[in-house]
Amino acid sequence: MTERHSPLPPPPAERVDDRSALFLDADGTLLAFADDPEAVALAPGLLATLDALHEALGGALALVSGRPIDGLDRIFGRPGWAAAGQHGLERRRADGTLVTLPVDAGELQHLREAVRTAATALPGLRVEDKSWSVALHWRERPEHGPAVERLAPAIAAAFPSFELQPGNHVCEFKPRGMDKGVAVEAFLGEAPFQGRSPVYLGDDLTDEHAFAVVNARGGMSVRVGARTPSQAAFTLSSPADVHAWLDKVKSTLTYGAASRR
Repeated sequence: MTERHSPLPPPPAERVDDRSALFLDADGTLLAFADDPEAVALAPGLLATLDALHEALGGALALVSGRPIDGLDRIFGRPGWAAAGQHGLERRRADGTLVTLPVDAGELQHLREAVRTAATALPGLRVEDKSWSVALHWRERPEHGPAVERLAPAIAAAFPSFELQPGNHVCEFKPRGMDKGVAVEAFLGEAPFQGRSPVYLGDDLTDEHAFAVVNARGGMSVRVGARTPSQAAFTLSSPADVHAWLDKVKSTLTYGAASRR
């Protein structure tokens, strides 16, 4: 990973125009973290901003998350949007077509059992079954973090079709060879994203793969928070700052559209 030294500058909202493609992580970027991943809530006004951006960009806006797509739909209520779930394991194109990476169901079931067994030894851990991947959260019991980080590589090593993806107070076991960068690259090869300059906002290690893809295409990579090292070129400090920045982008796009009439 190429390290960029902090402090990074804020992303210039005026660089986002109707030739851009916007890719947004969910947790830690659009959504503030919650101990229970199902307890997150949309900030007032956020959905209206995202709707306006989706329209102004001609549909070239996609959610790119570790959550399953159906979980994103429950939160955002926008099943017509392009989305990548479970770090790109499942991807919904802008035309609604769903593409899913094949997974060995038997190995996945054994993995689920191994993760649940590990969790019982450390009370208070939360196991999140994402249908095709499994996550082990310790946000509610941070004292278990070192133990989870020791156990997780050994669990992953026992399942060759899966790999470990560390994150913010979580270790996730996902099918090997799939990441958010692969998902973004796939979107950029399809309408309405094709030929556009990518803009990606994300907060976690899982977003670094996407930052690399966006940087290689001359786009704008935006880290949310202060995590280092990062390949991102710009930074915003929190989901609240992301919301304010997206409002500026909306205003820029709306003004630009009005000025061309």
